[in-house]
Amino acid sequence: MVCALLIAVIGLSIPMVSKHALDLIAEKDFNTFFLIILGILVAHIIRAALQYIVDYWGHILGVRMEYDMRKDLFRHLQSLSFRYYDKTRTGHIMSRMVNDLNEMTELAHHGPEDLFLSFMMLIGAFFAMVFMEWRLALAVYLFIPFLIWFAVKQRVKMSEGFRNVKKKIANVNAQLESSISGIRVSKSFANEEHEMDKFTEGNKAFRVSKNTAFKNMSIFMLGMGFTTNILNLVVIGFGGYLIYGGYMDLNTLLAFILYVNAFSQPIRKLTNFVQQFESGMAGFDRFMEIMEIKPLINDLPHATQLKDVKGHIRFNNVTFSYNDHEKVLNNIKLDIDAGKTLALVGPSGGGKTTLCHLIPRFYEVDEGEITIDDKDIKHVKIKSLRENIGLVSQDVFLFAGTIKDNIMYGNVNANEEELILAAKNAEIHDFIKDLPDGYDTNVGERGIRLSGGQKQRISIARVFLKNPPILILDEATSALDNETEIKIQRALEKLSKGRTTLVIAHRLSTIKNADEIVVITEDGIKEKGSHHDLLQIEGTYAKLYKAQFKGYIPDEID
Repeated sequence: MVCALLIAVIGLSIPMVSKHALDLIAEKDFNTFFLIILGILVAHIIRAALQYIVDYWGHILGVRMEYDMRKDLFRHLQSLSFRYYDKTRTGHIMSRMVNDLNEMTELAHHGPEDLFLSFMMLIGAFFAMVFMEWRLALAVYLFIPFLIWFAVKQRVKMSEGFRNVKKKIANVNAQLESSISGIRVSKSFANEEHEMDKFTEGNKAFRVSKNTAFKNMSIFMLGMGFTTNILNLVVIGFGGYLIYGGYMDLNTLLAFILYVNAFSQPIRKLTNFVQQFESGMAGFDRFMEIMEIKPLINDLPHATQLKDVKGHIRFNNVTFSYNDHEKVLNNIKLDIDAGKTLALVGPSGGGKTTLCHLIPRFYEVDEGEITIDDKDIKHVKIKSLRENIGLVSQDVFLFAGTIKDNIMYGNVNANEEELILAAKNAEIHDFIKDLPDGYDTNVGERGIRLSGGQKQRISIARVFLKNPPILILDEATSALDNETEIKIQRALEKLSKGRTTLVIAHRLSTIKNADEIVVITEDGIKEKGSHHDLLQIEGTYAKLYKAQFKGYIPDEID
């Protein structure tokens, strides 16, 4: 801001000093004239150096703001619960993380500077011109409101046009992302032309919106140039009249013309500020909209660390719903002894995955309590709770990177030997070592370069490496062929020894040896018992078993 002040002072001084230099020509004092010209040159050099500081360090300031705010926003996003991500699209979050923050920081570092420089130049030039010739100054400043009115009005139209361009290009990007992600589906249905038609429609809308935006921009640039030229003409015309009347001299008129030419920059800055303020404050509002969302699940003030976990889990009258209306789980009572394996089976939508997600507090129960080793999980620190739980989901997610990176996600401090042991336990080591790059093989976006079974085994290796006392296996073998499934079952049985394990399974062959099997339907827990006991009572479990292994299709599963 200090540099901006000096820039304004130099900019305001040059026309006045130039007038004085021209007066020296009439007096034939060329020595002083050339000294003043040299001084003006030095002033321009200093002004250029100051402008570099304003531009460079102003943007550095903006970059640092953006860095800090993006870091704060990302940290806040990490604290939000699953409910927020259940109802918010990833693309919208990305837009707020990138585009909105950029526009906001542009306003933060350009706005004060632009306002300060603009008003300094306009007010300073006004007093300088009034000092030289008040009549011509009045004529100039009667013209300025019209110039500002035109600039602001047309700038609004231009900014609206470019906002529309952003929306259209966002649609193009969305269509592009969808088409590329689904390229295998479109090719399998031979629908390339259909995809081309959809993309072309969005691309045409983008072209039309950009044509309109550039039309408004051209009118803005043309109007600014035209009105500035007219203002120069007014100064020359009215100034000539004043010279003719003996009210001023030619050198004063030339100084006036220099001041008029200096007007265009502050006026442009003011119109830029109008657009920046609108975009920046919209971005700030969207930023604060996320930052003001309170995490639904937090550590209580006196929460303690969960240590020396044995793994005794109890559900005491637990009730839960996603939307506060339809209950997914109602009055659930379960007691899972430490080191035992509990299998959850039943029709889809019965709440098996939801029940497991309540243990690491991905969601908060509506009623009742869940305890681990007789400690209410609400009274322990979330981080320590989740550090003691390993989850293998049916929806396998691999991060873009190497196989090693993805397995090490289970324990980022593990050594090479532990990494290889985890891979061997997950029956994936032999496959990895035969790859050209071994553990440094890149898996591609979401693991696209690997088969479903390979991705599943890498996710299982992550849990082996984490080595938690409590395991949740949500369809952990769903993507495996029969031969690999047998190997993984042996590995999981070895891993489960001495650990509390919850297994969600539709393939009932994987849970025959569970210590207890619980059948969950929309009505709650229907049956409990071992595999043999549940077959004997010929209830829901028996119907599911017969449907899978004896070709029996039940009329209805209770």
